[in-house]
Amino acid sequence: MIVTDDSLPRDLVVRGIALEDAMAVAELCGQLGYPASDAEIVERIKDLLTRAGDQVAYVACLGDEVVGWLEVSIVHHLQSAPYALIGGLVVRDGVRSLGVGRRLCAEVEEWSRGKGMGVLRVSSRMTRKDAHRFYLRNGFLQTKTSAVFEKVLS
Repeated sequence: MIVTDDSLPRDLVVRGIALEDAMAVAELCGQLGYPASDAEIVERIKDLLTRAGDQVAYVACLGDEVVGWLEVSIVHHLQSAPYALIGGLVVRDGVRSLGVGRRLCAEVEEWSRGKGMGVLRVSSRMTRKDAHRFYLRNGFLQTKTSAVFEKVLS
């Protein structure tokens, strides 16, 4: 999808993630609060690329520099129709509010529609107020507040 918007940086390119993006993606994971090594991200990208179909990730580049990424998956449940779920979105500190996240979301919206999805969903930690404002500005509606429970399986 090509977004034509004068507010976007002219050299912004959004493309599918590749193995050579691992170092930049790992750094951005740390900025998101999920530190990971380059090697861990390489393995995750390999896994994602081999399971292409119901999951995709995009990177946003300014020139040769990866400045953001977004990952989305199709979720299937018995209790609801399938929907697209953004698993992660991060834009490098220092280039936020330039339209990079908006451009990544536009790409994912097109991908999701192409998969026949009628809903694109994202969860965001309650403390991420800037992220909440971003999603609301970009057409998302807050539909619920919930707690997340996790059990470590070792």
